[in-house]
Amino acid sequence: MRFMLLVRATEDFEAGRLPDEKKMSEMADWTEELIKSGARIGANRLHPSSKGTRVRYAKGRVQVTDGPFAESKELIAGYCLIQAKSLDEAVAWAKSVPFEEGEIEVRPLNELIDVPADPPDRRPGTTRYVGLVKSDPDVEAGKFPEEKFVADMGAFLGEAAKAGVFLAGQALQPSSKGARVRFSGRNRQVIDGPFAESKELIAGFMFLQFPSKDEAIEWGKRFVQVDAPGRSGGESDCEMRPVCEFEDYGPSPAVERFRRMGIEPRS
Repeated sequence: MRFMLLVRATEDFEAGRLPDEKKMSEMADWTEELIKSGARIGANRLHPSSKGTRVRYAKGRVQVTDGPFAESKELIAGYCLIQAKSLDEAVAWAKSVPFEEGEIEVRPLNELIDVPADPPDRRPGTTRYVGLVKSDPDVEAGKFPEEKFVADMGAFLGEAAKAGVFLAGQALQPSSKGARVRFSGRNRQVIDGPFAESKELIAGFMFLQFPSKDEAIEWGKRFVQVDAPGRSGGESDCEMRPVCEFEDYGPSPAVERFRRMGIEPRS
């Protein structure tokens, strides 16, 4: 089974403060263990919401809202895709993350399509994004959309893939199938789903790349218009967040360790 570990944002993250060398080194240790076990699929730290955009379709209109967004505790700071035999094993990996505060939500993937181990390297002149598709009551109830919607979305994503902007994506299972790990110093509290705030939950994700923010927004507008007919109330929300790359970090021993592993730091 494959799981997504969704790291919730903290005030430090939203302020744009990067982890210090000690925390980065601890995350490098954790990542090396994950790789050695064969559990790691992929991971990335995102830029704060001030660098992101939300695209919403409702009542026949598309609305674009630039960040930052106020509800920092519900924002996503990054993710890690892993494979595990069970939810318990995935939660155990989440509990072992060397955090002293914050929260990680563990959600199984729907496994409807394949997700590559790591999306292809970005093309020169592009910025990588993660599109976070917001959930709704139907998604949380485990309802699947009608066949026509699935076909329309498949055609849209196929077009986006041919254009070189869509790299990969997947739907998540309802939060009732997941859990959260809350960190406080050395303490870890595990909270089983479901979780009540369906509008702030993530229903799925996309790995994307664009030459400009304007193009990212235009594709986001098209996505929500295709997505809305299959969603509760005919509404769709997608948050577009740029991914942190090596050049966003200063030189350090921990960053060099991540570079040797061939992956960007994320903590």
